[in-house]
Amino acid sequence: MTGGQGLRGALLILATTVLITGVGVAADLPGDLQIWQSFREALRSGRMADPERYRPLQPDLRQPIMGFLEEIRTLVRWEDPGPKPEVFHVGNRVHYLIPLVLQRGDSTFTKTFCFTLVLEGDQWYFQHLEGIFIRLDQVGEPPVSRFPDVPDGQKAWMRDEVQTTKDVRLFDYLRREKGEEFALDWFKDGRGYALGAQTWVPFVSPERAFILYLCWDLSKLRGEPVVLEELNDDSARVRFAPRALALYEQTGHLKQQIGIEDLRRLFETVWTDRARNAGWDLGISYDRGECVFRFVKNDSSSRAGAKQPGDRR
Repeated sequence: MTGGQGLRGALLILATTVLITGVGVAADLPGDLQIWQSFREALRSGRMADPERYRPLQPDLRQPIMGFLEEIRTLVRWEDPGPKPEVFHVGNRVHYLIPLVLQRGDSTFTKTFCFTLVLEGDQWYFQHLEGIFIRLDQVGEPPVSRFPDVPDGQKAWMRDEVQTTKDVRLFDYLRREKGEEFALDWFKDGRGYALGAQTWVPFVSPERAFILYLCWDLSKLRGEPVVLEELNDDSARVRFAPRALALYEQTGHLKQQIGIEDLRRLFETVWTDRARNAGWDLGISYDRGECVFRFVKNDSSSRAGAKQPGDRR
C-alpha cells in the first residue's frame, strides 16, 4: 500500500451500490456510532484477526481484506474519541465514511476511507474497505449531464485496475489453452509501439523518439510519475513505479489469478519487445517499488524487421 493511493479493494463496489440496491441514506440512526466504536475498538485491539468477523463480497477476498485491515491498524494514529464518521445505510449494510491520520515512518498523511459493515440481527460483520468512492449519491434528478468527479490519480488507478484485470484474465486463458509462449507472444505490440513513437515524435532520431515517447506515454497518458535519468545516442535510463505491480500489492483479486513472477514476466516481455523493435536492448531491475529501465543501443542489423508472433497492432 502506498500513501498516495491508499488501499484499493478488489471491486469498485461502493461506487455502484447506490445504483444497484437503491439510494443510500446518510443518517445517524440509534446505535450507529456505538456500532462504529465497537468495530473501531475491535480493529485497534487486534480482535479483527478472527475470520468469523467477516462477510466479504466474495469468499476469496476474506484473506486480502484481513490483510488490508491489519495494515490499517498498524498505520493509523489512534486517538480518542477519534473523528465522527459520516454514516450511510443501504439495505442491511452500513457504510462509514471517515478520514484517518496514518503514519508511515516520518511521513504523516490523512486519507478518507469507507468501511462497510453488514448487520445480521444484533451483530455486525465486516465486509469491505475502500479508498475510492464516487459520490454518485449526490447526482440530482434527470436530465443530468454533470457527475461528481474523483482526482486524476484515482481515475488513472481505476482505468489501470480494469485493464490489468482484463489482461491477466486473457493471459491466463491463453496460457491454459495455447501454452505460455503463445500467451506471452499475444501481448507483444513492439512493432506498432515503436512505429507510433517514430511518427508522433518525428523531430529526433527514431531511437531517441522511442525513449522520449515512452516517458511521455507513462507520464501523460498513464499518469505514472517517471524520471528520465539519462539519454544519449548509445544508452538511456528511465525510472518509474509501474502501477500494474502496485495494483498487485494493493488489490485483493489479482493475487487470486496470477503469481507475481508471472505478472512481472508479462510486464517485462511487453517492454523488452517494444525496446527491441526501436533498436534498444533493455535491462530491467527493481528498487523498492520502482522499476529501472536501462537501455543500450543494439546493432541495427539485429532489429526485428518482420512482424512478431502475436503482434496485433
